[in-house]
Amino acid sequence: MTAITAITAQNTVGVTAIHHVPGDVIVAQIAAIVDDIGVDAVKIGMLGTVETIEAVRDGLALLPESIPVVLDPVMVSESGAQLLEPAARLTLVREMLPRITVVTPNLPEARAIIAAAGQNEANPGDDGTAAVSELAESIRTLGAGIVVITGGHRESGADLFYDGTEPIEISGPRHAAGAAHGSGCTHASILAARLAWGEGRAWRRGTGRRARAARDRRRPRACRCARSGRAWLAELSDETTALQRFSHATCGR
Repeated sequence: MTAITAITAQNTVGVTAIHHVPGDVIVAQIAAIVDDIGVDAVKIGMLGTVETIEAVRDGLALLPESIPVVLDPVMVSESGAQLLEPAARLTLVREMLPRITVVTPNLPEARAIIAAAGQNEANPGDDGTAAVSELAESIRTLGAGIVVITGGHRESGADLFYDGTEPIEISGPRHAAGAAHGSGCTHASILAARLAWGEGRAWRRGTGRRARAARDRRRPRACRCARSGRAWLAELSDETTALQRFSHATCGR
């Protein structure tokens, strides 16, 4: 089931118009789903405005803290459309990340999240493993349980997975050309679907604890399922080869 946050005019190559749904309607959509079929996992994509972020936050409050939430923090489409107002980035950091199980920014989005939080990037412009690992570590201190920085904007093309233990790179083939619009959103949706099936179940157990830790300004502890979580995501990557090819081409925006 879907709670629509914005109506867009788009096709396979880009976004040409956006109309934001009022916040009270967003909350009403979520409540209707919760009251009927229930929720096993959540995938969040385009948020757009401060009002929308606050509405989704309120909607998530209707769910048990054990429900896994995957956030694809889309900010700018591949065609250049602004999908998250610059003024809303700090709200995203403060209101959403403490509730997130897995966040999947591309490299520019990861840098934007850090900048919105008032942190300085140690090695601006560096897309090597060490620099991207530092970005992932910084994002995780903001509350997200697991950080996956997708690799489409990296020279290596590798995704970087960080769950509070050691960063792991997940490589995949890169195609020189091809329409990749929306593949990042699809990737995050598959993650949420697999979590809903119960795979990576141990990720759920720490969600509420991480949210409370972030609100208390304490660094969240590593997930107890560190090894199994990394292995599961690597397996997912292997099983979605076609998607990964598109994701690594242009990072799905």
